[in-house]
Amino acid sequence: MHVNHPQDAGAAGTGTATAPSSRLLPLVITLFFAWGFCTVLVDVLIPKLKATFSLNYAEAMLTQFCFFLAYFVVSIPAGLLVSRIGYLRGIVLGLLVMAGGCLMFSPAASSGWYPAFLAALFVLAGGITLVQVAANPLVAGLGDPARAHSRLTLAQAFNSFGTMIGPLFGSALILAAGVSEPTPGMDAAALAAFRVEQAGHVRLPYMIIAAVLVGLAALCWWVRRSPVPAVRPVGHADYRRLLGMPRVSLGALSIFLYVGAEVAIGSALVNYLIMAGATSSEHAAGNLIAVYWGLAMVGRFIGSWVLRFVSPGLVLAVCAVCAATLAVLAGTVLEGTVAAVAILSIGLFNSVMFPTIFTLSIDGLGEDTPGASGILCLAIVGGAIVPLLMGLAADRIGLALALLVPAVCYLWIAAYGLLVKAGMIGSAPAAPAPVASDA
Repeated sequence: MHVNHPQDAGAAGTGTATAPSSRLLPLVITLFFAWGFCTVLVDVLIPKLKATFSLNYAEAMLTQFCFFLAYFVVSIPAGLLVSRIGYLRGIVLGLLVMAGGCLMFSPAASSGWYPAFLAALFVLAGGITLVQVAANPLVAGLGDPARAHSRLTLAQAFNSFGTMIGPLFGSALILAAGVSEPTPGMDAAALAAFRVEQAGHVRLPYMIIAAVLVGLAALCWWVRRSPVPAVRPVGHADYRRLLGMPRVSLGALSIFLYVGAEVAIGSALVNYLIMAGATSSEHAAGNLIAVYWGLAMVGRFIGSWVLRFVSPGLVLAVCAVCAATLAVLAGTVLEGTVAAVAILSIGLFNSVMFPTIFTLSIDGLGEDTPGASGILCLAIVGGAIVPLLMGLAADRIGLALALLVPAVCYLWIAAYGLLVKAGMIGSAPAAPAPVASDA
């Protein structure tokens, strides 16, 4: 066996037969928490920026469009990069890019210019994409392959813990001072000053996050020589071959629609809860976002156990049907507290969808896993497209009826789960990856 002295463990090439280190699992799970925390803050930003810059729903959803567009732009290059430098070095680089994106919020706030916030969100999401491309398959590979569904669902539970805590943090620092719109008739100078003052509430939380991310990057660099599953260099021909596999291509479509539906609902929660009469305060509604993501966390802990005994395809289909039903009811029938309960409960059924679709899609890919991970993370661009479509629908037919957009997404996901359960979409031929380690 060759030893890869110049590279971190898990870099391209053949390595020693050292078993992957399960001691890395808590650290990698911490990364899931970190990017969930960063991602969900966009839900809190939307009502603040919408009021500060006098945006309509479609314009406000450009925050999600720019954030999730990064997945489309960065995922394939990230897969190529991770296949060459290894999982852990890829994670370090991704964390540093995330920190850079957070630091960009300071000049954006000082400028009071909406496109500057969109640029900061794009860079932040680019770093998250790189971390995800490395971390998702790494968690799946750190242990018994038969438990990969359960292990990734557990890691995603901590991602949901981050998405539950994030809104409370963001609401306290961004929305607690209230959401103010410019006074009609303001002159240009007064309007610019107002926007800078309101945008300044966004600066502190992102500076705190940047410092934490740099600390995590340092820790990951310190353990970069730990043994992890090896990867081989991926080329463009590999991506074409992987897209020809129905399990991967249809799984990518399911990821696209799932992330789009989840993000669209989360982005609309503050405005929907106020419209439905569940609360009259943006601050209170922002805190209720934590319930949506907290239920996803609870569902993932439960799902991590259930998936040890029940077919992943069946679990996926049942959860998707329940989510679609709740979205339709919240959009067409329910009002007040009952409507709030219905839309927040969608988070519970969202819980197992991403990790289950992801592990079903990479099942049996071995050394092709980083390439497939890049394709699946590229599909997260659904978080840019579906919320924008829902925003356009909300401007025309109302926010409540616009919930039919994510409901349709969930119906396809249910179909994917049933197709996998029925064996109509087979897994790839087994090709277990070796592991690499530095001596």
